[in-house]
Amino acid sequence: MTHRFPLSPPQLIRVAETRRASLSFVLDGVAVEALAGDTLLTAILTQQRHLRVSEFGDGPRAGFCLIGACQDCWVRDEGGARLRACSTPVREGMRVVTGKPHPTAAACCANPGGEA
Repeated sequence: MTHRFPLSPPQLIRVAETRRASLSFVLDGVAVEALAGDTLLTAILTQQRHLRVSEFGDGPRAGFCLIGACQDCWVRDEGGARLRACSTPVREGMRVVTGKPHPTAAACCANPGGEA
């Protein structure tokens, strides 16, 4: 079942360009809808209040520079590959994880020397 309404109170509310074709993608295991042409950042923030929680303890994140430079908008695909939500277009059937970092990323961050 695809959810047509936000998963939680959203950060963004769409007021224009509402007539684009809709598509479905999976956000943290839940099927949701976005509009064709949306970036992952837009698609996610129309579903929930924040993009992700920082793995460094800075709390909820919602993107910052919106041009792919600051790395504040990283999310992952279900295989663990990092995606810049601000510059990655959402695709039909895409599976996105915003929760806990992928195990290899968590190991890298826990060990500054880089050995996983």
